[in-house]
Parts: sequence; C-alpha cells; structure tokens
Amino acid sequence: MISAISAEPDPSGRTIFVGRDTAGHWLVQGCKGRLEGRFISSDAAWAFARSECRGIPGAIAVAALHPLVPAISFAPLRADEIAIARAA
Repeated sequence: MISAISAEPDPSGRTIFVGRDTAGHWLVQGCKGRLEGRFISSDAAWAFARSECRGIPGAIAVAALHPLVPAISFAPLRADEIAIARAA
C-alpha cells in the first residue's frame, strides 16, 4: 500500500519512508532502522519501497515530510579510516 505523506513516527515498524536527505539523495528507510537504501531516482526508490512492502505484512510506503537522515554516512572515508565490509 502506498500513502501520500506521513507526519508521525511509526511505533509498529511497518512504515517504509521514501524521501530525500539534505544532500538530495533519494533514501528508503524503515523497519525500525533495519532497512535503508540509497537510490538514483524517485522511481527507483519507490519501486524498492513497494517491493519491500510485499514482504512485510501490513507494511505501507509513505513519502517523508522532512529530509531523511541516513543511518550510514555517504561521505568518503577519511585517510585515517578503514572500511569494514558489511554488505548483506
């Protein structure tokens, strides 16, 4: 199910938010922090959100009213940082 907008946090963990961060990246977030993706377009973000909704009973995808805050930084690593492989 797709809803136009949501202003409230989701205590059930079944709302998937689609929106942009302050840098303009398209993000999909939800499931109480267990889901996050970065996309090149609105269409790609919404397609992913809809596919995730099919796998979560009662889930809905909504447009975020405010900029989303990425849980994983998209900034390049500093020279003193080491990347840790955490791919799913």
